[in-house]
Amino acid sequence: MGIRVLVIILYALVIIFFGIMGLKKTRTFSDFFLGGGKVGPWMTAFSYGTAYFSAVVFIGFAGKVGWGFGYSAVWVGLFNGLVGVFCVWAFMAWRIRKMSSELGVSTMSEFLEKRYNSRPLKLVASLIIFVFLIPYSGAVFIGLSYLFKTSFPGIEYWHAVVFMGAFTGLYIVLGGYKSMAVLDMFFGMVMTAGVIILLVFTIGKAGGMANLTEGLRAVDPRLTAPVGPPGFRALFSLIFLTSAAPFAMPQLMQKFFAIKDRKAVKTGIAASTIFALLIGCIAYFVGSTTRFFINPETAPEVFLGGRVNVDALMPSLMSMVIPESLFIIILILILSASMSTLAALVLVSSSSLVKDLYAGFINKEAGDKNLTGLMRIASVFFIILSVIIALIKPDTIVAILGISWGAIGSAFLGPVVWGLFTKFANKYGAWASAVAGLGVTTGMYFSGFSSPEAGTAGMLVSLAVNPAVSLIFRKKSLKNS
Repeated sequence: MGIRVLVIILYALVIIFFGIMGLKKTRTFSDFFLGGGKVGPWMTAFSYGTAYFSAVVFIGFAGKVGWGFGYSAVWVGLFNGLVGVFCVWAFMAWRIRKMSSELGVSTMSEFLEKRYNSRPLKLVASLIIFVFLIPYSGAVFIGLSYLFKTSFPGIEYWHAVVFMGAFTGLYIVLGGYKSMAVLDMFFGMVMTAGVIILLVFTIGKAGGMANLTEGLRAVDPRLTAPVGPPGFRALFSLIFLTSAAPFAMPQLMQKFFAIKDRKAVKTGIAASTIFALLIGCIAYFVGSTTRFFINPETAPEVFLGGRVNVDALMPSLMSMVIPESLFIIILILILSASMSTLAALVLVSSSSLVKDLYAGFINKEAGDKNLTGLMRIASVFFIILSVIIALIKPDTIVAILGISWGAIGSAFLGPVVWGLFTKFANKYGAWASAVAGLGVTTGMYFSGFSSPEAGTAGMLVSLAVNPAVSLIFRKKSLKNS
């Protein structure tokens, strides 16, 4: 216990040191939000990957999806790497960077305003980003707090939530994006070492792959099948939600606004894809072994109240398979992944309030120093709201993230993708796809569908509606001209 506390303290001091160094170099809003637009390929690659994966994946998704689907949960990690990372980098990265320079924009809301010539679209986009990123951030805090509660017996859940909120606030308020990007390289290396250790000891504790497979087959033969017990539709929804949403998630798009040049994009594609495949596939594979290790006898804390607490599955499994001497590495692994994700969420959400709403509609003459100061204040405000969500715990981590990613993806996937790749997409199509996509997602969710299913349907509608409506209004304008 003492060594864990010591390592956490040292870890915190390293982060604070980089935050202070970043504070000295942060003189403008661009420095704080985009690192001056000169972030290199390795920093951007690790920053993207570590923002993609967090405690939400390692604690929430890997546990619940692995418990339900077995080995087929690995499909989610595989598609996340190939679609959510490789395809996003290959097809979107340079287009986003180039168009951001041409239009003179630094946020996704500004991009939508300039691309579609619609100030109201910017206003609505800003509000959607701020509102729906709060539950995502709250889900990260929930995952971290479960892990801390398992790692430090006796600590109260709310203590962990409040501590992580305060620590994240200090880290972000000090240095902004540049210090975050530097730290993300460190976080990425820790995550890489951590997942390899997790994989090796999980298989070893199970007595090898053959024994593990046989044990899962004994629980339910479908746990080792290409598609697990919940079925294809549920698996497809999870894959599509987590792999397609990155094409329009503002905290991931921000990485490309900040990248240095086209050469950096080419290097970043390979680095980020390899990193994502390693992290994602191992996380979901380890999650699929929960049925082998965990039952009411081995982990009674998971089954309190007569039901499975899916958010407690992975912390319990990790404490079983990882030796005490190495467990601190796993703790740092989850902490590293989550700190980067939280930093990205806080920066993007704060910018939606300060850059898009305040500077865009309230005080257009706001100075650079004023904006940077307001960004720090808005960051603290966002963290407080996220901590409140984490303390309330309204649902499972998977459900909370599904609401966040589903809502944002369904609102922005059509406008962003068609706006980047075509010239004919217009503001009518953008508005129609955003309203229809978000409407379908929220309507299905409140009708009883799971959040991944609702989010997937909304994103598909968003993609289909934009070109259809844009072409209809384009034909009308041609007839009238």
